Amino acid sequence: MSNCLSKTGFPASGVIASVRMGGVVIVDLGLLGMLIGGVSLIQPLAFLGVSDRRLAAFALIASVTVVVLGASLPAREVRVSSPQCELDRFFPAYQFHEFHSIRIAAPQERVYRAVKEVSADEIFLFRTLVWMRRLGRPGPENILNPAPGRPLLEVASKTSFLPLADEPNREILLGTLVAVPQGWRPSGKPMTEGYRNLLNSQPAGFAFAGINFRLQDCGTNCTILTTETRVFATDPAARRRFARYWRLIYPGSAFIRRMWLKAIAHRAESF
Repeated sequence: MSNCLSKTGFPASGVIASVRMGGVVIVDLGLLGMLIGGVSLIQPLAFLGVSDRRLAAFALIASVTVVVLGASLPAREVRVSSPQCELDRFFPAYQFHEFHSIRIAAPQERVYRAVKEVSADEIFLFRTLVWMRRLGRPGPENILNPAPGRPLLEVASKTSFLPLADEPNREILLGTLVAVPQGWRPSGKPMTEGYRNLLNSQPAGFAFAGINFRLQDCGTNCTILTTETRVFATDPAARRRFARYWRLIYPGSAFIRRMWLKAIAHRAESF
């Protein structure tokens, strides 16, 4: 199954999202329980049923257990039966997945231009969330620390992401490595074919990620813009490690992606 081509049932407006929620939901519930239990150790939240600090301590311990269990759930592998876009061709198999879509009142060429030009400053709470993601630490420019006013895709493609495909007015695909074996270093400048060959060889200990923006015509002055992330971990150990990370960061990642689409829509509709 692929999310790359046209689907029925798109809403008239707004953003939709789909993800195989499983462990993400369990981790989120556990984190919420940890918050309630932690606050109730200071001041019991009786209106939530936490009437004393002993119960708060129990809720906190139980919630930590839920987070650990949720983060440790296995991730099922999905395979695309019939490749229909560049994301399918590079990532026909994956274990982790995120998909969002928005309908934009602008033609494809304007939306494509907006995808290319939108900056981090236009994305609501982007800088706040990536500051939290990097724990407030300074560092070189990358997608978690972009320069003011610079197009975000340009920052990504010139730092930690590799441009894999660019079909004007149709699809942009970037790839990166989100997990590598300890001590591994790339030889030479990363290139598209080198990335594809490494991905296809499936060496142990790696997790590959692809993110695309896909444009579809939906009538006069109307474009459906989708963005999808797929992550393929090459062995069970890499899959378990990335699952823990993914299930913790997913809510923030999904929020950023939705706000990113909204910023693109605003820019495209304002041209």
